[in-house]
Amino acid sequence: MTNERQNKKTNGKSYGESGGMQGRRPGGTSAGHISAARISTIAVAIVINYVGGQLALLLHLPIYLDSIGTILAACLYGPAWGVLPPLFSGLVMAFTGDIYSLYFAPVGMILGAMTGLVARRSRSFSSRGRTRLLLDALFITLPGTIVSSIINAAVFGGVTSSGSSLLVQLLAHTPLGLTGSIFAVQILTDYLDRLVSLLLVRAVLNVPAVKRMAAG
Repeated sequence: MTNERQNKKTNGKSYGESGGMQGRRPGGTSAGHISAARISTIAVAIVINYVGGQLALLLHLPIYLDSIGTILAACLYGPAWGVLPPLFSGLVMAFTGDIYSLYFAPVGMILGAMTGLVARRSRSFSSRGRTRLLLDALFITLPGTIVSSIINAAVFGGVTSSGSSLLVQLLAHTPLGLTGSIFAVQILTDYLDRLVSLLLVRAVLNVPAVKRMAAG
């Protein structure tokens, strides 16, 4: 009888500590469920990047709109997850007609990492004031812009599928020259694109359901 009681006690304790057969974490959420939620969010982020990028190409906009999903994933889950959407969306866009996206995928990955770091420090952008948000947009833009400008100048000579290429060609006939024009236009268009994306993501992050996802 003593052994049976001890076994029941031990089994009951083990079951309780493991949180049940599915190994639930505190709050009733299993590890598998968290992984599935994150993978689903990354998939949605890839679609958002793809749709935004295609829309910008279709309308010949001077901004790209292909980083909204990247910024959203980075704000929700951090820098390591923020690099995944631009990598996969770059591959998808490259195989569906926009080969330039593949070359610029590292730029998006840098953006995802930088955004994740800033969001982790500030506990997301959902409560940032306008002035701080402007500075954050500049901070997450600069590293990627430097890399993007180098790729643009060295590989494409300032001519890509983006609408900003028109601005580069116009400014190339000024004293700035081709290289200077690429850097100037890239900084302006990248910053505007990141700022617009941040504002859209901040609006999404203020949705109650998304707030609960970020808190979890």
